[in-house]
Order: sequence, then structure tokens, then C-alpha cells
Amino acid sequence: MTEIDKEFLDILVCPQTKASLVQSGEWLYSTDPETRLRYAIQDGIPIMLVDQAETVSVEEFEEVVGSAAKR
Repeated sequence: MTEIDKEFLDILVCPQTKASLVQSGEWLYSTDPETRLRYAIQDGIPIMLVDQAETVSVEEFEEVVGSAAKR
């Protein structure tokens, strides 16, 4: 798994909503509960293109974003 540098992750935002992001595995998840978007990380590079983002289920969103909030 590619770990995105915390300082870099702190400045990255969802390009659609400007919400902060959290990393889980090879994905960056937007913390916006309305869109529930995730962005792939390929070869260590976040692919921050809205048209390539995926919408995740409410359950997956709550699990990932909820566990990140506890850290």
C-alpha cells in the first residue's frame, strides 16, 4: 500500500466538493456525506479526476470515514 504523506494529504481536497480526504488502502475518500466519492491511488499518485471517482455505499463511507475520525 502506498501511504500518502500526511502533509500532502492535509492540502488535498475533493475536486468536486472541496471536502477533506482520508486514505484507506489504495483509495482516498472524500469526507462529504452527500457525494461519498473515492479516488484511486495508482503507482503512488492520487487520481483526482471527478469523472474517474467512484461513489461508495453509505455503509462503506461510514466505515472508512468513521474509523479515520477515531485515529
